Amino acid sequence: MKKYKWIIILLNLVILLVYFNYSVAKKEELLKSGQLVLLQLAPIDPRSLMQGDYMNLRYSISENIYSKYLPKRGYCVVRLDDKGIAERIRFQQEKTPLNKGEYVIKYTAPNEWNINIGAESFFFQEGQAKKYEKAKYGGVKIDENGNSLLIGLYDEQLNNIK
Repeated sequence: MKKYKWIIILLNLVILLVYFNYSVAKKEELLKSGQLVLLQLAPIDPRSLMQGDYMNLRYSISENIYSKYLPKRGYCVVRLDDKGIAERIRFQQEKTPLNKGEYVIKYTAPNEWNINIGAESFFFQEGQAKKYEKAKYGGVKIDENGNSLLIGLYDEQLNNIK
């Protein structure tokens, strides 16, 4: 039995490494070929004493929603204006149907007052909070399946804050 224990441990380690590399490759692909969407930020406190400086993000597309009647998981359908800023159109349980010029972003509803799109925190170097206070938009790359990846914060002139 001892011999099989090490084989099982090794097999689990290989599976874990394969999964980890696959998820990294998917994120890299999303960064390279995803659609950039700017989500308007709602104000929130940008400090954490335990974790250093970070900004807990809340987006205007997820405000004024009573999600009791929304599914716990689904898609937020958005349309982009000519500057690439997203406007919420509706929520739906499946990726389709979509009208021309509409995109989907996956969401989860942890309670009836909030929805999360998976990019709710932005960490930055300690002492840089002043620079990020002027952030008005979160830059998110999305793919055709609604997966999203936060790539940065943008100011009012749509410049990436670095």
